[in-house]
Amino acid sequence: MAVQEIRCAAALNHVQSRFLPYSWDLNPYRGCAHGCRYCFALYSHGYMGDGSGDFYHDLYVKANIAERLEHELSRRSWAGELINIGGVTDSYQPAEAEYRLMPEILRLMIKYRNPVIISTKSDLILRDFDLIARLSEVAAVNIAATITCADERVRERLEPGGVPSARRFEVLRAFADTRACTGVHLMPIIPFLNDSRASLSAVIAGARQARVDYLLPGMLNLRGRTREVFLRFLGEEFPQCSGPLRRLYRDQNAKKAYRNALMRWLRAETAAQGVSLDHLGPLRRLLAGDEQLSLF
Repeated sequence: MAVQEIRCAAALNHVQSRFLPYSWDLNPYRGCAHGCRYCFALYSHGYMGDGSGDFYHDLYVKANIAERLEHELSRRSWAGELINIGGVTDSYQPAEAEYRLMPEILRLMIKYRNPVIISTKSDLILRDFDLIARLSEVAAVNIAATITCADERVRERLEPGGVPSARRFEVLRAFADTRACTGVHLMPIIPFLNDSRASLSAVIAGARQARVDYLLPGMLNLRGRTREVFLRFLGEEFPQCSGPLRRLYRDQNAKKAYRNALMRWLRAETAAQGVSLDHLGPLRRLLAGDEQLSLF
């Protein structure tokens, strides 16, 4: 991987979407070595120079991000809004072991008692367990792990740089003993590849055993650069799935019917296993109780 240190003008990026519970992103890196073949953020490398870099192999490190973050959090106008850490990259990808940007970011979040969401596919987050636990005592914290499927043979090809799914469940079990809320992001669910009822049920069972507060499912979304990259990967690695998936995604009525049937089954299965699909409720309750949190 080619790594280049850069200086950012701002640490926080304002995002607008009625589907998101936050309005601010913080991304210590651009690019990601996890190599997830379905990654929606491939477009983001277009903002770097001429956009010719490879998202999976050309990593940009925002060396001054802690400095810029403190400048922004210390402003009188900053209202302590919820920040999502790692919207278009994984903040705990392998480079973080060397660059250690997250401990400084977390110390600032503690200092300013700022609520955060952290999503990852890495167990490196456990290095910062004590900092995150401390932050959860003074602000709302949501720790989420994306867990795509129960079959490691499929998972390794979909996410070659991520840690095994079993290890991600262990991460969530560890944080279940803190004041943070935890969740499994069961996404993307890819028709004809990782959508068997047995595989989905196994992930739900793992979520229950990890004592997570919620499970958030999501179907594969193919747009822009991601569509080209993923369909090429699927044709090369899982050709038996390629034709059926292409036909499904060309037929909007069939795709809608598939999604509706999937969600009906997921609602029934999560209810049967005692896993909540309410991904906003736990965080909202923490945010509402922020004023009662204390370091002491």
